[in-house]
Amino acid sequence: MQSTLYKGLEFFIIFVLVPVSFTINYAPLVKGVIGLMGFIYIIYVLLKVEKLSFKIAPNLNWKSFWKATFFKLIIIVAVTTIFVWTTDKESLFVVLLNKPKMWIIILFVYTFLSVYPQELIYRTYFFQRYQGLIKNEKFFLFLNAIIFSLGHIFFKNALVIVLTFLGGLLFAITYKKTNSTLLVSIEHAIYGCWLFTVGMGDMLGFPS
Repeated sequence: MQSTLYKGLEFFIIFVLVPVSFTINYAPLVKGVIGLMGFIYIIYVLLKVEKLSFKIAPNLNWKSFWKATFFKLIIIVAVTTIFVWTTDKESLFVVLLNKPKMWIIILFVYTFLSVYPQELIYRTYFFQRYQGLIKNEKFFLFLNAIIFSLGHIFFKNALVIVLTFLGGLLFAITYKKTNSTLLVSIEHAIYGCWLFTVGMGDMLGFPS
């Protein structure tokens, strides 16, 4: 079993040092290599050290999940639509209305190449590796949200930091309840795709 010290150092490098380093201006290729190496390390640890297997649990409570997700989505839709309408009316549904083909492509690319890897890192890996080290459950969920928000610091946008913190908190709670990477990835994809659709994609790195 790996020591607490090792896991602490690992946590600092993966979830603090690397994200903060991405705010520094150096070669994008180097950043890409660092990110890829980190992801490979995470997959290796999950499979070989933690002995997890990537499979869909047979006893997922889909009804409860969809009910909770739909309720939260209604609130998110209302708040974000009003926000875009009042702050940047021209951006409201701009991609959906003007570039529907690109909108569809981006939704698929975002869901499978961005959301799922993020949830493997920030929920599956984070919970598996560090939950046993932090006994206070509320603090652990709060820490997960903070770290998820920090992972988006390279956008250098205060609103993005706030949104990803709130999103991270929702996703952490969902993962805690379901222990399912699939379900939390679906929830993440739904909310993220909506933000892109409503017109908030620019600040989150979506093409427009």
